[in-house]
Amino acid sequence: MYINLIQIAESFGVSEGVVEGWIRDEALPHTLDRGRLIFDRGQVVEWAVSRGLAAQAGFLAPESSVFATGCRLEPLLKTGGIWRGVAASEVAGILDRVVAALPAVTPPVVQMLSQRLRASGGVTWAPVGGGLALPHPSARIALGRGSGTLALLLLREALPMPVAGVDDVPVTQLFFFIAPSPRAHLDLLGRLSRLLSRGPLRELLGRGAGDEEIFAAISAADRMTSGGSNPGEKQ
Repeated sequence: MYINLIQIAESFGVSEGVVEGWIRDEALPHTLDRGRLIFDRGQVVEWAVSRGLAAQAGFLAPESSVFATGCRLEPLLKTGGIWRGVAASEVAGILDRVVAALPAVTPPVVQMLSQRLRASGGVTWAPVGGGLALPHPSARIALGRGSGTLALLLLREALPMPVAGVDDVPVTQLFFFIAPSPRAHLDLLGRLSRLLSRGPLRELLGRGAGDEEIFAAISAADRMTSGGSNPGEKQ
């Protein structure tokens, strides 16, 4: 789906001149159509997340997203789990364990994913502000229906970010996800961004809510999103 220059500016809360500067200086993906700038929504979301603007990118995806795939967050989080008291040095190892627990994935694929995540630039960290980040594989992955995962890592110390955040709050909470398909990736990215930027989940995390409260909030978010009942992508 394509949107125009005015819509991009309004989505990010900046002037059209700032967007034009992003095109010139920051390689914002765009197309020139009969002298008019237009933007592919999915490409803009990816561009924004790669620059630590995941929260703003979430606003580009409407509640009934064109990328909606029927992925439910609660089953994905139960697959990946909630990890508490994690040291910064333990994050890479836990991501390996989350990948190893992916359902309906063969050992060679697990090994490939782990190698990709540990490679330089293999993870897009996507800080969203307030001490939160949405790390995910930088390369788009097609695992197929019934797979995918979402894990919440609650750190006991700040995790250094390879990219600048949207504020000065140290990152101590990570929602790591792997979607079953590139299309589902955009869907999950937009939904998680919205939940963490303006939903009750952010408040729960801020006050150290327990697992059951977090799962209940995720389940409520699923009920508010039109989609299917399977954890994988609808065909």
